[in-house]
Amino acid sequence: MDKETVHYIITYFRNLMTHDEKLALKSQRFTYKNYGSSEMNRTLKEKGRISSDPEIAAFLQNGYDEFELNVAQRIMAETPEKVFFNNCPQCSRLARTPYAKQCRHCGYSWHKLVAKFKIDSVFQLTNRSFYLLGEILEGEINPGQLIDLTATGLHKKIKIESIELVDKPNDGKPWNGIALGTNELTEEDKEYLKQQSFLHPIINIINPQLI
Repeated sequence: MDKETVHYIITYFRNLMTHDEKLALKSQRFTYKNYGSSEMNRTLKEKGRISSDPEIAAFLQNGYDEFELNVAQRIMAETPEKVFFNNCPQCSRLARTPYAKQCRHCGYSWHKLVAKFKIDSVFQLTNRSFYLLGEILEGEINPGQLIDLTATGLHKKIKIESIELVDKPNDGKPWNGIALGTNELTEEDKEYLKQQSFLHPIINIINPQLI
C-alpha cells in the first residue's frame, strides 16, 4: 500500500480506527507539535493529552509511518466495504479527498459525469443510427447526454440521439442490454469502434450543460 493511499485512509476514515489507535495518533501529534519541549510534554501527559500507557506507546515504537501503514492495512482487512476510494474516471488514480471532482494527477474533471457504460458490441441499422450496445454500470442515461469516447482512444464526445432496449443471446442465455444511438460518427469512427468493442471498454456519459 503506497503512502498516498495510507494517508487518504488515515485522514478521511479515522472513524474506523480503534480507541487505542486514536490515542496513539493523538499522542503522536501532540508530541510532534511540542517536540523538544520535555516540560510541555510532561504537562500534556498530566492533563491526559499524551498517553503514558506503554501499550499505546507500543503502537509508535517503529515510527509514525509504520504506525499509519499498520492501521490502514488493518482497516482494509477488517472493514474494506466502509472505505470509499474516489478514483479518477480517466486515469484511475486516487483523488485528493473522497469529495473531489477533479484529478490532481491528470487534471480530468468529473463534475459533468452522470453515468458509466460498458460497451459489449456496436452495430449499424440500415437508414438508422449507429448503436453502442452494452450495460449501465452506474448512474442514469438519457437522450441528449454525451458519450465520451476518450477511453476507447477516440477523442470525441457525441450526442445520444436515442436509447433502445435490446435482447441478445449471451452463451445461450437471454441478456437484456441497452443500445445508445448516435448519428455523429464518421464511417472511419464506426470501423474503429467495431475493433475496440471487443475490449469491452468502459466509457463515461456526461452532462452537456456542464461542459
